[in-house]
Amino acid sequence: MVNEGRGLKISHLVGVALVVGALSWMGWSIYLGRGNLLPPSTWISSVILLVTAALVFAAGLPIRRFLQGRATRTLSPIRAARTLVLAQAAALTGAGVLGFYAAQILLLAPDIDLPSYRALFWRLLALCASAVLLAAAGMATQRMCRIEPRDEDEERDREDEDRR
Repeated sequence: MVNEGRGLKISHLVGVALVVGALSWMGWSIYLGRGNLLPPSTWISSVILLVTAALVFAAGLPIRRFLQGRATRTLSPIRAARTLVLAQAAALTGAGVLGFYAAQILLLAPDIDLPSYRALFWRLLALCASAVLLAAAGMATQRMCRIEPRDEDEERDREDEDRR
């Protein structure tokens, strides 16, 4: 629903990840500069992102079947529009989450020899990978919702057949 109907592009997601990453890096730098440590991250956060990615992808499957003519049920246009918006929101969220956690990885890298930071590093890396999968699921679902433009010649042939 952005970019004059062409949808999100990878460049949009890269931009979001970079902006969020830069802002997070600045914020975490100030926080760490005051003598604080990075807060712990949990594995459950990765699981939540992965489940969300699976649900977003699953939401697009009925739309893909409908557009391919293989659907056994009718599809509400409102549902299709909502699925598209969900897909784009998931892609943008994945990019933002990636930037947020990647900034933390960059900040803890100099102290990776600390056992607690080493364990945190692996959790943050899993969160980054999960965020990438969420963004990918959003982009794939957006693609499932795409209606390809009709060929003008094909359209004229159909109009001619309708007139006969």
